[in-house]
Amino acid sequence: MVWKMPLFLFGTQMSIKWILLFVLIPFISSYNDSELELRTMRLMKQSPLIDGHNDFALQIRRLYQNKLSRINLRILNSTRTNIKKLKDGYVGAQFWSAYVLCSSQDKDAVRLALEQIDVIKRMCNEYDELELVTSSEGIVNTSKLACLIGVEGGHAIDSSLGTLRMFYDLGVRYMGLTHTCNTPWAETSSYGVHSSYQDTKSLTDFGKEVVKEMNRIGMIIDLSHTSFNTSREVLNISKAPVIFSHSAAFALCNINRNIPDDILKGIKKNKGLVMVNFHTQFVACQKTANISDVADHFDYISSIAGFQSVGIGGDYDGVNGFPRGLEDPSKYPSLIQELLRRGWKDNELEGVLRANFLRVFREVEKVRDEQIYMKPSEEEISADELNYSCRLDLRSFEPKNLQKSGGQEKGRSMIDLILSIWIIFFANMFV
Repeated sequence: MVWKMPLFLFGTQMSIKWILLFVLIPFISSYNDSELELRTMRLMKQSPLIDGHNDFALQIRRLYQNKLSRINLRILNSTRTNIKKLKDGYVGAQFWSAYVLCSSQDKDAVRLALEQIDVIKRMCNEYDELELVTSSEGIVNTSKLACLIGVEGGHAIDSSLGTLRMFYDLGVRYMGLTHTCNTPWAETSSYGVHSSYQDTKSLTDFGKEVVKEMNRIGMIIDLSHTSFNTSREVLNISKAPVIFSHSAAFALCNINRNIPDDILKGIKKNKGLVMVNFHTQFVACQKTANISDVADHFDYISSIAGFQSVGIGGDYDGVNGFPRGLEDPSKYPSLIQELLRRGWKDNELEGVLRANFLRVFREVEKVRDEQIYMKPSEEEISADELNYSCRLDLRSFEPKNLQKSGGQEKGRSMIDLILSIWIIFFANMFV
């Protein structure tokens, strides 16, 4: 008699296999996560992250009136950013935003921008962990967290190429052409937020001069916050690669602050860079988001412009609302781990973390060096393009008081000469 396995036991064997599988899955998953975590740490230690945009300096002004003596930036907990969080997030270089409100346009924007540049430079000089750098070589050579300065909003130069050049001399290495307001020469993506210069469309002739002068001096052009037409025009005329320091993909979140596909293709042709913003409203078009939502933008931008065109610009301390798991700069490794999980290769992530921006920066410096023979532009914006009357027009300035003073001085000199002659004449009569 041949014994046969009862059907209920056969079913039991199959059930045991499924039970074992489900029991083991968490351990397999845990092993994979541990492996990804180790790969992430190794990758980020080898290629410390370069972040394109952080508004920490704005919060120092808002909360502490730029009085660094009142705070400890290593452990400050009233902001999303501090030095410890940056180190925990493997940040190797940070662009600090020198931002001033659009309401300062045509008023004291230049002074306010200078004060923000000042606080960034003081911050980077006062803390041993930080070092102010102004070149791609400086980023590579420092063993500290490299500090770089970016001006956010072209209204900060008050339509003056001389001011632009002085900002560069002070260490500014990129400038956003607009913020949420038009300038007299460039159009913003934020329609109707501010009433100034509503007639500005795309990039004016003077705006083109700004772009050319930025190419000449080696200042990176930042197109975040610019209108689609402004971005397209800049991509048509810039000799150097450009960046979006903190933007995302329009196809995944269709707001004007994000980048449509044709401009992403233009970035690829320009060999520029999109540094992805983490703000929930930009990545998910709503108040909540997660790491996966952010990673989707990395995947999408890479699919259109190539991984060489992708970087990171978290925008911490510039907005309210960040995805779960990316609440502050210390969480950057979680994003890299998610991208590894999605199949991104190590060399691609080395680019995202660091190499892509360094390539752009070096090319901007190369374009500068190729134009070293060119003299500074002396173009001025037309008075017809400006909407305010408190700007002194030196072309019609007549120093009347100086002329009057000079005439009086001339008259006195003649009288003194005549008196001297008479004194000499009479003196000789009695010799």
